[in-house]
Amino acid sequence: MSNGFNEIPVGYGDINLYNAQFSPSTVHVKNVMLQRYFRKYLLQKAISVFKWQLPEEWDEDYFKYVLYGIGYIAVLETKSFGVICQHGALGGYNLYYRPSYIMVTNPLIKGTITANIGTDCALIKLQPDYSSIMDIVSFYADQLALCAEAVGMNLVNVKTATVFGAKDKTQAESYKKMYDKLGDGNPAVFIDKNLLDDTGKPAWFPFVQNMKEQYITPDILADMRKIENKFDTDIGIPNANTDKRERLITDEVNSNNVETATRCELWLESIRKGIDQANRMYNLSLAVDWRVNPNKEGSVL
Repeated sequence: MSNGFNEIPVGYGDINLYNAQFSPSTVHVKNVMLQRYFRKYLLQKAISVFKWQLPEEWDEDYFKYVLYGIGYIAVLETKSFGVICQHGALGGYNLYYRPSYIMVTNPLIKGTITANIGTDCALIKLQPDYSSIMDIVSFYADQLALCAEAVGMNLVNVKTATVFGAKDKTQAESYKKMYDKLGDGNPAVFIDKNLLDDTGKPAWFPFVQNMKEQYITPDILADMRKIENKFDTDIGIPNANTDKRERLITDEVNSNNVETATRCELWLESIRKGIDQANRMYNLSLAVDWRVNPNKEGSVL
């Protein structure tokens, strides 16, 4: 998703001010591409929770990414394209301070359409507060990216090395050539005796580290799985406490399933209200349901 500043020369403070509207105040990783990788992965995972029945002429990917990425999408009728789904900007307020209309702008549609919600268009929203799930996705993407970065650092830090004692640059270059040959897999490497020390012993020794204490990659990977399980619970994907599967009991699984379904049941109710409105207004057959129902016994993935 673009931050809106790809082509505009602005300062770091302006970029922070802009991004603060979309990102929670969490710890953000330095490796931006790594965070984007996990954000894309988690968003696709969230979108997969529900299965949809949409008109064939609608772009299903557009519909889903607008709904999940922005939080709502309008269904309205146009002269040129018939009944379509479009994103837009909410405005106005009704008796209960809810948005009363949406403004839709599309280059292929002449002008800007201002449609009153409930009369000129139907509005399908993901959450009751019209918000998207990008705050949830970004929060967990930050954590997973930090863990992944720590895994890479740990794998580098636990590498063993060999230290060579060289008298001069010439001898150091000779050691490099010897090490290269060993690295190439030569079964035997012959060296000049000048590469030995004054007593005739090798002038190199291993740089020993306590690898067992420093190697924490398995723990980090286990934490990444816990973070992803927590994300799955938040977005409605059935899961179990895999870190203690040996002691897992039925009640714990059922409790986890209830927690998994609670928030997404609210999302499903909100979406279905908008779908029912669109079906009534435009004689459509829109439908949505669980892909894997967390309330169904034995549905844990």
